[in-house]
Amino acid sequence: MSITLKKNRTRTERRLDEALHDLRAAFGERISTGQSVREIHGRDESWHPPALPDAVVFPRTTEEISFICQTCTKYGVPIIAFGAGSSIEGALIPVEGGIVVSTVEMKQLLDVDSISFNCTVQPGLCRRELNEQLRDTGLFFTVDPGADASIGGMVATRASGTNTVRYGTMADAVLGLEVVLADGRVIKTGSRARKSAAGYDLTHLFTGSEGTLGIVTKITLKLAPLPETIASATCAFSDLENAVEAAVAVIGSGMGVARIELLDELMIAAVNDYSKTDLPVSPHLFLEFHGTTESTRAEAELAASIAADYGGEAFQWTTKAEDRNRLWRARHDCAYACMASQPSKRMLTTDVCVPRSALTECILQSRRDAEEKGLSAPVLGHVGDGNFHMALLIDPEDRGELAAAKSVASALVERALAAGGTATGEHGIGLGKRDYMRREHGDNAVDMMAGIKALFDPDNLLNPGKVLPD
Repeated sequence: MSITLKKNRTRTERRLDEALHDLRAAFGERISTGQSVREIHGRDESWHPPALPDAVVFPRTTEEISFICQTCTKYGVPIIAFGAGSSIEGALIPVEGGIVVSTVEMKQLLDVDSISFNCTVQPGLCRRELNEQLRDTGLFFTVDPGADASIGGMVATRASGTNTVRYGTMADAVLGLEVVLADGRVIKTGSRARKSAAGYDLTHLFTGSEGTLGIVTKITLKLAPLPETIASATCAFSDLENAVEAAVAVIGSGMGVARIELLDELMIAAVNDYSKTDLPVSPHLFLEFHGTTESTRAEAELAASIAADYGGEAFQWTTKAEDRNRLWRARHDCAYACMASQPSKRMLTTDVCVPRSALTECILQSRRDAEEKGLSAPVLGHVGDGNFHMALLIDPEDRGELAAAKSVASALVERALAAGGTATGEHGIGLGKRDYMRREHGDNAVDMMAGIKALFDPDNLLNPGKVLPD
């Protein structure tokens, strides 16, 4: 079976002026066609070239988003949802113009069930603000990508982050959704129950769909109790191989480590400059343990012993909140540290996830590839779950440099797929990974995805040009 999605109408075929007329009548000052606003909403943090939308609308309710979708469908105009703009695979770029739907005015924590450990939020609420508002409940939202992403954006990309090894990804955190479809219909998926066997799992179909199937307007999330004690640790290694092997051994020990992150010496140097840390410029593991005072101490001591078997030095751990926060803020600022280290360059990021048995060789060979091409490529990763990133720093206008980076990234993806892994562990497909979809999933599966897209969005208006290969 082969399915061809409809081509979007050309700009001359779209009835853009009529759509803008109707949207201005409904939104007044909450719709903008100003150049600066359009520029802000025409790019993300990736190296991909920006593209201007025709207008940006700032709705406040599900009903308003439903009206936007009805209007755009009526006139054949693309619709692109926009959260915090922190995507790094081009997922937000309006490559065919259209109307950007910004969720910046939809950032409420709607309710919290402190007994059942869940909450419901609007999509524009960002993760740090959510945890600030949850502080007095004794609960926290566990998924923590480096950027202060919006919850809606995290749903769209099926995000994860440093806590994944213990708490899971957005696929594990989302209990239910409210979604507006392309034609304006509103559907609700899932429930507040911790599990369900009722019908097709639409919740997880939308989670990771990158705004191509519908626009999420409410999210019900699992929460977790704040641990009694949190201990964070750092450990330096003489080489990258021993650092990776130590991480695999820590996970293999069976301890309930909450975070275990790898930073190579290039990343440590960038972090030291940007975050004003003074870590030895060598490969490091950052670790964190959640539990009681006794259990965290025992796990930290066991991790120190395992690290020592692999040449780990200067293992230091602390339970002081200010020290822990400083450490993890530095880790979360890695992307910005890379960009600041070479301000004239952009990041072409890799995001593979492989079985842990293949992790060491995959990282080491990828580093060798980058060095052979003369590219600066700091490495960091959530090595506890086999997910790592190379930040290939390039000038996108330099064709030779861009070609070299693409070659390294392509070889890395092929290596990951050959090992039974995936092209993207958490950043999503966007524009950057579409060429690997058939390689990873096969023609039949991709054709089935195209059929699902055609069912939910028959006119191909929702974030066109993303996820599925041309």
